[in-house]
Amino acid sequence: MDIELHYTERGSGEPLILLHGNGRSSAFFKNQIAALAARFRVLAVDTRGHGASPRGSAPFTLEQFAQDLRDFLDARGIGQTNLLGCSDGGNIALLFALRQPERVRKLVLDGANLRPSGMALPLRLAVGAGYALASAAAPVSSLARAEKERLSLMAREPRISEAELSRLSAPTLVLAGTRDVIRASHTRRIAAAIPGARLRFLPGGHGVAAENAGAFNAAVLEFLAP
Repeated sequence: MDIELHYTERGSGEPLILLHGNGRSSAFFKNQIAALAARFRVLAVDTRGHGASPRGSAPFTLEQFAQDLRDFLDARGIGQTNLLGCSDGGNIALLFALRQPERVRKLVLDGANLRPSGMALPLRLAVGAGYALASAAAPVSSLARAEKERLSLMAREPRISEAELSRLSAPTLVLAGTRDVIRASHTRRIAAAIPGARLRFLPGGHGVAAENAGAFNAAVLEFLAP
């Protein structure tokens, strides 16, 4: 890996990796870390180019972020782990689980999507417009280039099929907020495509982990219990 990912570590025992969404950082999990660290070795990671993690020179794609996660685990001698990802963090966790299934003990996907069409139409239109504007300005603006990269993760990724999900073997909890920007029908399709997956909708929006931390933490801890 061409960079070192920044992370926060708390607790001991079985590892649990927390992966944040687009444009956020591990600080998103400020209401989760203490609660989850009471039972797990929690490592909340800043994705490449997010938070305190450098951008580096590798491609700025979800597939690269999944590779970064593999390198991060390798560097710490973590063979198998639990993964909890929110939004794009859920997409990264999903890609990692598809590429490295033997390394995932349990998987929690919150507000994940398989393709851009999984987003509600107003958000999809806003992302598309923002991406077009940033792309136009990118040749003359470093800020626009960075925004183009960030929005490309939503405008052009991920690209995962339901058929791929049938290969997952780790116990999986699929979560979303009742007012999520990911379409509820899309979330249901994800859960239906993963063998044995559980599905939960919690009161809240796309940031339900922050908005409704008590219910979110309880659902996660119940699922991850031995």
